[in-house]
Amino acid sequence: MFDPTRFIADRTHAIDASGIRKVFDLAATLENPIDLSIGQPDFDVPDEIKQAAVDAIQSGFNKYTQTQGTAPLIQTVRGRLDHRFPMLGDDYGMLITSGVSGALALLMLTCVQPGDEVLIPDPYFVMYKHLVNLAGGTPVFVDTYPDFQLRPERIEPLINERTKMLLFNSPSNPTGVVATQQVCKEVAELADRHGLLLVSDEIYDEFCYEKTPDPDHPDKQVLASPLDYSSNVLLLKGFSKSYAMTGWRLGYAAGPREVIAAMTKIQQYTFVCAPSMTQAAGSMAFDVDISSLVEAYRVKRDKVIDRIGGHYELTTPGGAFYAFPKVPDHLGVSGNEFVKRAIEKSLLVIPGGVFSERDTHFRISYACDDARLDQGLDILVDLAK
Repeated sequence: MFDPTRFIADRTHAIDASGIRKVFDLAATLENPIDLSIGQPDFDVPDEIKQAAVDAIQSGFNKYTQTQGTAPLIQTVRGRLDHRFPMLGDDYGMLITSGVSGALALLMLTCVQPGDEVLIPDPYFVMYKHLVNLAGGTPVFVDTYPDFQLRPERIEPLINERTKMLLFNSPSNPTGVVATQQVCKEVAELADRHGLLLVSDEIYDEFCYEKTPDPDHPDKQVLASPLDYSSNVLLLKGFSKSYAMTGWRLGYAAGPREVIAAMTKIQQYTFVCAPSMTQAAGSMAFDVDISSLVEAYRVKRDKVIDRIGGHYELTTPGGAFYAFPKVPDHLGVSGNEFVKRAIEKSLLVIPGGVFSERDTHFRISYACDDARLDQGLDILVDLAK
């Protein structure tokens, strides 16, 4: 008898269907719901970037590129990193990837094997846990509740001879919390002390409302990063959030040359390369001023805090476009049950258990127009009562 289930590898059973997808399925019958669930910018790709991609396509730049990425894009990215992180010197590698998600997949396939443990801050980006499992490793969760700061005293007791890697995400998805300079320094020093690969996922770097002075240009502000304190960091960044290029699949990884070289080899036999026309557009994306868009999201962030801060336990998000409120204790329900109540009122939010080993919170995305956001916040205030 033909049994298709016997062809499915055991490792796939460790991966659940996305909890976000389950929310969408549950809400599929709703007509015109108020959607505060989507994790992507609500503005379009800037026209200059679109035109650069169109020009590349029309000029015939549609074929494979070098696996590591095009020379112009690598040169542009390297120039920015050399300016921001002069401690890197010349001894670091760089790889253009199919989004930061693609970089994470390459990283896990390159560095994680059965028996390895990977430290993951809880709450976490939904992909971290499942990619570790897919690579055969063991995710070990570092509890960061209630302030969501990843501190050494929370990490160190979990480190043993099997620990290989520590994931770091600032600004954070799902909490929006930005790591302080002190946290970045202490985490970098701890990783160096224990010989761990520290992976800094900074995909939301432009959407950061709590920056620190640039050491070289005190009049400018930058996002604090572990790379300010150690060169033994694998940095992941991308274009999806900053320039609304979520469907364009473009990111990059920079870090220890040997790790990047191995990731490049894996990319050769998986993604092959990032999309060629996307790389052409990425080379000039850095020149596009998005400061007004970032300011608009800061205003939305402030509105979320003002409207629901008195009704929910909520750590102020310093970046990205998410908030992660706790379900009020007096309601006596889990995050999942709370979300079902919200959906009954045509409001889509994501249960916290999708991003955490706990199910006590829920995630809001304020990447939507102001009218929708106001409607959603009204419903949340009503639900809290």
